[in-house]
Amino acid sequence: MPTKRSTPDFILLIVTFTLLALGLIMVYSASAVWADYKFQDSFYFAKRQMLFAGVGVVAMFFVMNIDYWTWRKFAKVIMIICFVLLVVVLIPGIGTERNGSRSWIGVGAFSIQPSEFMKLAMIAFLSKYLSENQKNITSLRKGLFPSLGLVFLAFGMIMLQPDLGTGTVMVGTCIVMIFVSGARILHFVGLGVLGLLGFVALVVSAPYRIQRITSFLDPWSDPQNTGFQIIQSLYAIGPGGLFGLGLGQSRQKFFYLPEPQTDFIFAILAEELGFIGGSFILLLFALLLWRGIRIALGAPDLFGSFLAVGIIAMIAIQVMINIGVVTGLMPVTGITLPFLSYGGSSLTLMLLAIGVLLNISRHSRY
Repeated sequence: MPTKRSTPDFILLIVTFTLLALGLIMVYSASAVWADYKFQDSFYFAKRQMLFAGVGVVAMFFVMNIDYWTWRKFAKVIMIICFVLLVVVLIPGIGTERNGSRSWIGVGAFSIQPSEFMKLAMIAFLSKYLSENQKNITSLRKGLFPSLGLVFLAFGMIMLQPDLGTGTVMVGTCIVMIFVSGARILHFVGLGVLGLLGFVALVVSAPYRIQRITSFLDPWSDPQNTGFQIIQSLYAIGPGGLFGLGLGQSRQKFFYLPEPQTDFIFAILAEELGFIGGSFILLLFALLLWRGIRIALGAPDLFGSFLAVGIIAMIAIQVMINIGVVTGLMPVTGITLPFLSYGGSSLTLMLLAIGVLLNISRHSRY
């Protein structure tokens, strides 16, 4: 059992709470008009997000006090539970469909998204596997294929919903973990070619994905349909200028940008707080990444290092994809911005992950 320090990483904790507080403010600012119109309550989304945040913070502190090596013991069980939930969500009458994806299971007035929790379950399981089989990771048959097999099985089940965004984040996170574990570059080149072919096949198999690609390249070619969200997002970011229009003064949230409190919340933030506000958010994420890397480097064992790398990679990849979509640099995918976007499953998962990272920091040498 690793030796425990008395206190977790203070900077990581402060950065997390700062992002969480800014997220609550921006969820209210971005959603107030839409919530008042649809639910006659401008605080509808803000109140629910505060509830999610409260549950998430309690879970974070609870997990922070559970020694991280405990997750190695239960990694298989957690993985099995998440696979079962991925099956259950596909059953009509149980799984709830939103925007063409059957990704949620309703629980009373709330719902959970099993694919979100699969990301953390996969990180824990892969950390266990890599820490126990690192000497075999340079072998395709003994190391690489067994680790990737389970990853792509989960990816395939997530695609049945379908949820390309969440699946992409999970696969990207696992590839980073496998790369850090010492896999051969040549193997990654070959897998990269296969992955590219598979991505092309996924895009070609669904017309709406082709439309997303073409709209990303030229959103103004179809401004009222596939290019609508990107154009409205850019219309929000542009007028924000250096200092923004002011908190609460967004114009695009007045029914121009659909449900701006979710995937496109960064566009509203940039409109209201400007380049300075957007840069501050990116700085906070950079600080979080830095502290996570330090924790991974200082972890007393391989399992802790891989677990920290996986959590940080998941957050970093999700941030890059979300902001890339919002700024028109990537095709539109349903990816939330960690800690800021509205969404119970996403927020709870991120706070749980930070709780695990904070516990690793209590054992870290740095």
